[in-house]
Amino acid sequence: MIMRPCIGSFLVTFLFSFLLQRVVIFGARFRAVKEQAWSPPRGWNSYDSFCWTVSEEEFLQNARLVAQRLRTHGYEYVVVDYLWYRRKVNGAGVDSLGFDVIDEWGRMIPDPDRWPSSRGGKGLSEVAKIVHGMGLKFGIHVMRGMSTQAFNANTPILDITTGKAYEENGRKWLAKDVGIKERACAWMQHGFMSVNAKSGAGRAFLRSLYQQYADWGVDFVKHDCVFGEDLDLDEISYVSKVLSGLNHSVLYSLSPGTSVTPAMAKSVNGLVNMYRITGDDWDTWGDVASHFDISREFSAANMIGAQGLHGKSWPDLDMLPLGWLTNAGSNEGPHRKCNLNIDEQRTQMTLWSMVKSPLMFGGDMRQLDDTTFKIITNPTLLEINSFSSNNKEFPYITSQNGLELKDHGSSETLTFGLTSCHDSKARGWSARATGLDLEQVCWKRNLSEGQNDPFCLYKKQPLLLPGVDMRYKHHYDGKVHLLETGRLESCLGASPNQKLTSKEFERGSFSTCRWDANQMWQLNANGTLENSYSGLCASMNKIKVNSGTNGIRAWTASGRNGEIYVAFFNLNPSNVVMSMKISDLGKALPGKNFENAYALCKCREEWSGKDFFVVKESLSIEVVSHGCALFILNCS
Repeated sequence: MIMRPCIGSFLVTFLFSFLLQRVVIFGARFRAVKEQAWSPPRGWNSYDSFCWTVSEEEFLQNARLVAQRLRTHGYEYVVVDYLWYRRKVNGAGVDSLGFDVIDEWGRMIPDPDRWPSSRGGKGLSEVAKIVHGMGLKFGIHVMRGMSTQAFNANTPILDITTGKAYEENGRKWLAKDVGIKERACAWMQHGFMSVNAKSGAGRAFLRSLYQQYADWGVDFVKHDCVFGEDLDLDEISYVSKVLSGLNHSVLYSLSPGTSVTPAMAKSVNGLVNMYRITGDDWDTWGDVASHFDISREFSAANMIGAQGLHGKSWPDLDMLPLGWLTNAGSNEGPHRKCNLNIDEQRTQMTLWSMVKSPLMFGGDMRQLDDTTFKIITNPTLLEINSFSSNNKEFPYITSQNGLELKDHGSSETLTFGLTSCHDSKARGWSARATGLDLEQVCWKRNLSEGQNDPFCLYKKQPLLLPGVDMRYKHHYDGKVHLLETGRLESCLGASPNQKLTSKEFERGSFSTCRWDANQMWQLNANGTLENSYSGLCASMNKIKVNSGTNGIRAWTASGRNGEIYVAFFNLNPSNVVMSMKISDLGKALPGKNFENAYALCKCREEWSGKDFFVVKESLSIEVVSHGCALFILNCS
């Protein structure tokens, strides 16, 4: 009788302590998830230096050096890029078939010759443990949907809730029941295809993939061939849902980004943490220069640091191909120096930082030279990349000849593009008859005054070709081919047949007509023209072509301690003196007023180390060809 109050008191205390501990643990987990990608992710990726050939030994050698040299600078992810499951033997390549290692459920598992710790069903778990022991996070590259190899083998689908083959409606479902062969990855057509992410079996297959990655200890997933011209919103949405339900946070990245628009990005940004907005970036000046326009578009659309998966999302300009590299599509590892000169490398790193792109270094860490190291760890740039705000292009600059960045002598032209079908800019297509018993699909919006002829394509009903699996015929009901003329058999396609790297491309291209979802279009009642392969809609966009562009750009950003960052970029082949008025800063930075005659700014330029001391009215500097200048201003 005397002990009962003590026991009761003890139990109450114990339960209270236990519950408090659970709340603390849950709260810590909740905060960790909520803070996912609160700043642009930073790390190392194997692609630029190894293409697909990296081995476990090579990867871990690089990871150790990231831990030793880059971790203190915020580089925390080490990512194995694509085809870690492909055997490195004669005949194997980027788009080869029959060399992948899959398990009984059709899931990719590491090539045991390149990844010996994976033997015995361990997958990449041993590698992940080693990486975590270094204080780093482990990432992998994965492709869309299902491998062609699994489809051809018609493997069963794992139901992770039972540990057995997935069953529905009284039967077991197999790979060929959910794989969509007609939606093969455009740049790896022999490798992977979409799955039906709306079916129970298709979702079970995707769930089994990403649960396995989580079981291995993966912290970062780079999901390829589901975005841009290959958009598969159903798969992205379901994968995001699966990742959200895991016991630990997994950063979700999308790739590649050809033909991406802000409107398209708004359909996925809340589902992911980073997404490519360009094709592959390699070490050519043309690749670097091509990122300025797309960066401006996404900044103007307020997409930098927008809502993401359990945190924020970041438009991704692709990896930094600096240092010791390989070649795109190569079967060999790092063997050459970066082709960009020192000024071009500084320009790339400065732009990536000013637009707050994720920073994923691609060079071989074993050959990291001091010059490259100083560029990718520059403390001012890393501060800007993580903590700046109000990042935007700054148009109020002039060159020595007095030309401003604004349009001069510009004309307009229509270009074919792809965008989300929910984008109002996609509405403007309609059908019209001709006098030749042919029907056309025409774009009638955005016509200039006095211009009566719309842009038109000829409709043709596609014929069912021999060899086409009848199960997929319903995918093409109501779809048409679109021809350049009424006679030539040249059809409009909406996606490239190979992976885009640094080469220019046409967003819409004509080629020999075939039974291919890439060339199938549907004219919808709301005036949109939808492509069957990507689910994107065509639009004709007005763009301005500058007849006298002077190749100068600038970006501004606000620092977290009141600093103002201004970056000048010279895209010209010769040196240019660039200038700006201090009073114009107020036009770009909200809440700032620089019209006061007594406004003064202390100024330093980062790359030269030059101290401009006090700047009152204007700022001017000569910027070398393809180079940049980065100013840090403290104004009162």
